[in-house]
Amino acid sequence: MTGLSLRQIAERALADIAVARLARAGFGNERETIWSRDLPGFGIRRYASGRQIYVVQARMGGRTRTVTLCNAALISKAAALDVARRILLRAQVGEDTADARKRTRKTPPFDRFLSLFWQRMSPKWKASTIVTHDKYRVLYLDGAFGRTGVDKITQADIARWFAQTAKRGGQGGANRAMAIMKAAFNKAEQWGLRPPNSNPCAGIKLYPQMRFARFLREEELGRLGAALQSEEADRPLHVAAIALLLLTGCRSSEITGLLWSEVAGRRLKLTDSKTGPRTVWLGNEAVRLLQAIPASGNNAIFWNARTGKPINLASFWRDFRRRHGFEGLRIHDLRHSFASHGAAMSETLPMIGKLLGHTNIQSTARYTHLDDRDLRQAAASVGDLIEALCSPRPVVSKPLATMEANHDL
Repeated sequence: MTGLSLRQIAERALADIAVARLARAGFGNERETIWSRDLPGFGIRRYASGRQIYVVQARMGGRTRTVTLCNAALISKAAALDVARRILLRAQVGEDTADARKRTRKTPPFDRFLSLFWQRMSPKWKASTIVTHDKYRVLYLDGAFGRTGVDKITQADIARWFAQTAKRGGQGGANRAMAIMKAAFNKAEQWGLRPPNSNPCAGIKLYPQMRFARFLREEELGRLGAALQSEEADRPLHVAAIALLLLTGCRSSEITGLLWSEVAGRRLKLTDSKTGPRTVWLGNEAVRLLQAIPASGNNAIFWNARTGKPINLASFWRDFRRRHGFEGLRIHDLRHSFASHGAAMSETLPMIGKLLGHTNIQSTARYTHLDDRDLRQAAASVGDLIEALCSPRPVVSKPLATMEANHDL
């Protein structure tokens, strides 16, 4: 649009509005407001520079409030009058449009809100959570919406950001970034920066999670046990840690960070797990394994005195599986194996979830995989039962003496 056309729009808008005309010589003041005769409270404010804006003035709560609409060159008379009528109507019923505009100006842009969210919430996060959240903030959250007010971000905005994040960091990364974003907007509602129930992340479906059906079958467990025994003399702590993962279903970080002070008889009282403090129950073999580990004078059980840190189980496992033909088997698959063999033994999902430290049964369901042989055996058992129930049962004849006795009656 050219400057000439803008001037023509302004001229037409001014010509359409029935206002008292200004004398050409009357522009000595910095600004002057011309009020409409057709709609009291609606007018044009003209500045010495020639800029003109539409304004609406109404009395609210004993005070005269003025709301600026927009530049007079941008909308027509019909549009300006329509907006003005709605504002004046709201003023009559007690809605203070000027206050609403002030509240809007006080709402922080997204980037500043994100800093506020981090400042208030990060002291409540675990150290590992802070590290992870900081990484996702730098990669995907900072600058996501820039100067847009946190109350102006819509579901469409979130959907576009979510799709872009998936392209940059993969679907799993996008899902984790979305969890942080959703929590942030929940706080925006709690802190009065957005209306209740207005979280723009709500209703956006996460990407489907990849489900790894890898777990160790009976023969693989036997081969793994033999491989661990062959390495025990050289790397006793690493081998013990792997064995404890198999026997308890714990997460890798829960074992490598295990403290002697957390061992209480047949239980591990973990003070800091992924889902918070939890108790891990130990079987006989796990108890014997822990008792066989010599004390090092350090409260940490799996401690590397040379590096001054917990043992690096990931590095050991990477080399171990290559040496013994377990390529593609992750440390986390040992946890899946624990859950799957529990399911094969007919343990319930709630029971397995309790052993794994899960807070919801959906997580446990993703961990339990059944061998095809277990499924075939279960199918055969159920089929045999159905067949037995459906087969006609032979009619048992009553003894002749009984029949005669009943006839006599």
